Amino acid sequence: MADVLHMMRPGTLSLAALPPLSLYVHLPWCLRKCPYCDFNSHELPGPNGKVIPLASAGTAPVSTQLSVETARAYLAALRLDLEAALPLIWGRPVVSIFIGGGTPSLFAPEQIAELISDLRARLPLEPGCEITLEANPGTFERDRFKGFRAAGVTRLSIGVQSFDDAKLKALGRIHSAEQAKAAIAEAAQAFDTFNIDLMYALPGQTLAQLDAELSTALAFKPPHLSVYHLTIEPNTRFATAPPAQLPDADLASEMLDLITARTGAMGLERYEVSAFGRAGHRCAHNLNYWQFGDYLGIGAGAHSKLSFPHRVLRQVRWREPAAYMSKAAEGVAVSNESEVSRADLPFEFMLNALRLREGVPLTSYLERTGLPPSSIAKALDAARAKGLLEPDAARLAATPRGFDFLNDLQELFLAP
Repeated sequence: MADVLHMMRPGTLSLAALPPLSLYVHLPWCLRKCPYCDFNSHELPGPNGKVIPLASAGTAPVSTQLSVETARAYLAALRLDLEAALPLIWGRPVVSIFIGGGTPSLFAPEQIAELISDLRARLPLEPGCEITLEANPGTFERDRFKGFRAAGVTRLSIGVQSFDDAKLKALGRIHSAEQAKAAIAEAAQAFDTFNIDLMYALPGQTLAQLDAELSTALAFKPPHLSVYHLTIEPNTRFATAPPAQLPDADLASEMLDLITARTGAMGLERYEVSAFGRAGHRCAHNLNYWQFGDYLGIGAGAHSKLSFPHRVLRQVRWREPAAYMSKAAEGVAVSNESEVSRADLPFEFMLNALRLREGVPLTSYLERTGLPPSSIAKALDAARAKGLLEPDAARLAATPRGFDFLNDLQELFLAP
């Protein structure tokens, strides 16, 4: 891992101040690996080391949490990982924590409480620090969400994906529509802020079916909704065996228009490409990502982006859980790291910031990259000439057309 003295040496960038810092904690196990998922998730091993057998999708899983021994070993590795990383972030307050996966709700509430206690003991958390936990309805048990709230979690993100049992089966999900509804109902009782994840452009999905899905989701009056287009990613089961009857680009576009209209009518503002929130319920952790803030990632396969006065560092932890735990014990949880080159910083910044409907001030670009306005002057002119970027010289924000063709806009900032 990079040492502080090395990172503090003179360089070509000049950051006037360090951005806000978030913490991401990766808990890598799932009951079953979904065929569309390219995240670093691993099917939960049973007592004999084999993957736990599951009933068909929509029925209760055999087990809904890790063994105590595995959880204890992993929490110990996270402590060692964090302690080794502290010199790189010493004294910086943490504005948000996101516990993602995998399926973090496989960990028992008392284990999540131990994790949060470990974090609080080692990091200065800002007052009101948002602590999000991802949870799946397939690991839902009554009062479990209340246990997470008591453990210190302030925001729950529920991976529903669909309320249609046939669609859930096609996606390889282990929960049913009824389990999803029960999980949301309990989350609404336990948390002031929670998020529902939904997917669209599913195999064979019609506009009417999506409309019904939205009606079900919006009936719960969620403070936040995240909606994702099903895409076929490399290194997934869907990549080798794609599902049939995927909606074409025109239908998918109509679906997104429907989502935007339905959510807007219910007071959910589309503040980011895939995020819709009520006033006061935007995801603080993701906002820090999109505004090119810093984040320390601990856990198997976790990524970090850390700023210093003259450089920006990226890190990746060891990907396999067993290797990660072993390496963390040796004090070398980081598998590789590199500085972001001066030439790549404009694109990296715009890849995040232009996802925000409101964009960001130009001064934010200068502060977060340490680069002068001249570094993006040509790209800005080209983007405005194409009608993809608003003409406001003090703000970087996509036009409605630019929001629809976001990839085209972002690519203008790629290094020559």
